[in-house]
Amino acid sequence: MSTERPTRNLRAIIGAILGPVLAIIIWFMPIDGLKVEAHRLLAIMALVAIWWVTEPVPIPVTSLLGPTLCVMLGVAPMENAFISFANPMIFLFLGGFLLAKAMMVNGLDKRIAYGIMSMKWVGDSPRRIFLAIGLACMICSGWISNTATAAMMFPIALGLLEAIRKMMAANGKIIDLKNYKYATGLMLMTAYACSIGGVFTPIGTPPNLMMLGYLEKMAPQAPTISFFQWMVWGFVAMVCYFVVAYVVLWRMFPSDVNRIEGAREFIRESASSLGKWTRAQKNTVIAFSVAVVLWVAPSILSIIYDSNSDVVKTFGDVFPEGIAAMVGALLLFFLPGNDKGKKALTWKEGVEGVDWGTLLLFGGGLAMGAMMYTTGLSHWIGDGIKAMMGGQPSEILFIAVFCVTALLLSEFTSHTAATNLMGSIAIGTALSLGFSPIPVAVGVALASSLGFMMPVSTPPNAIVYASGYVPITKMFRSGLIIDIIGVLLITVPIVLLLVKAVMGVS
Repeated sequence: MSTERPTRNLRAIIGAILGPVLAIIIWFMPIDGLKVEAHRLLAIMALVAIWWVTEPVPIPVTSLLGPTLCVMLGVAPMENAFISFANPMIFLFLGGFLLAKAMMVNGLDKRIAYGIMSMKWVGDSPRRIFLAIGLACMICSGWISNTATAAMMFPIALGLLEAIRKMMAANGKIIDLKNYKYATGLMLMTAYACSIGGVFTPIGTPPNLMMLGYLEKMAPQAPTISFFQWMVWGFVAMVCYFVVAYVVLWRMFPSDVNRIEGAREFIRESASSLGKWTRAQKNTVIAFSVAVVLWVAPSILSIIYDSNSDVVKTFGDVFPEGIAAMVGALLLFFLPGNDKGKKALTWKEGVEGVDWGTLLLFGGGLAMGAMMYTTGLSHWIGDGIKAMMGGQPSEILFIAVFCVTALLLSEFTSHTAATNLMGSIAIGTALSLGFSPIPVAVGVALASSLGFMMPVSTPPNAIVYASGYVPITKMFRSGLIIDIIGVLLITVPIVLLLVKAVMGVS
């Protein structure tokens, strides 16, 4: 971590200077083919984009700065510039945050994790423990934030490694966990699986909802992506990414023993310490299940009835996905948590559980994307990219370029900032080229979750790197292999084949 902070500080200083300088240059530079509002927005976007990547101020602050400057400099009136902060997708996120917080506060996340770890098939095999840790991380992070899942699973993985160290010492073999291959692999599996699980659902990680929001704002004519539809390709992508990560990490960091004495007891004792199911845990499951049923119901009803039937339309009007999330989340404040009047989630716990910075980041990104579309800036950028590609490129090249770019950006800045930066450009370019914007939007979201090479790429990476068991060279090497396989052999084919098939787009 000692080398990361100076690098981050230098990047912030460079960005603090470069952003305003580039914005001023663009402001006074004559550009043909742009309306006045689009020209001004381009200057503001230059500042916002550089500050999103370099972070001289917190990313949510930059997301508020963009719309504020747009109002002050005459790009859009305030009601248009800030309307995206009330986008329904934000309330889908808000509901998801509250449900995740209740799972954490009431210990449901640990119960799920230890439930997987204590299954009979896991036992004391290092290979199966390696797999079980990854599965627990992946399943939890599909519904809980990647960062929270990593923070929860990190001490569990450390405890298992300590059990290994003690077992080795009892057998007369002293190991240094900081130079122990299996320790490095287990830490990396913990981090990578948390990021991989986030692609499963729209609420699994911010880039998923961000791209859905961009589609709604910039391509209202495109088919709407339902929660269930996302889960179809999200599940396939998640499983494929996980298999690749598991195979690569196990081959690079195998265990040197066949059994881990004491691991079974450690897991059993940890699971037993959770005690019996509490009322709060049971009611959290009820609230969560209500939200999931409401999310999935439209797709089930579409199978039973025609997708254009009154039943499906009425259900969609009454329970859009944002409302479904809020119904589940609000139930937590009504359902009892114990016999003393405490609810499954208190207001204080709920407020602390919401990542308000991400909501502001999301709203700011949607606001800038919407203004890029309404002013014509996104189409101007799309035409410029089209010219750089030599006219009309093939769709596979087009999608591959944006997926790889999103991935590279996510390696050196947060994946939320990378998605905010690339989302509107990708969709605007797709519309300019006459392609459906859905495949590239999904591709950018999936690719931005593949930041596995650097500690700064994702919070899970940073968490396990802080353990001291993961040399940065090992993270870079394993992450590079998984990134290349993931984006070229999994992400691009999924969006070109599966996403297009599910959405019925050509």
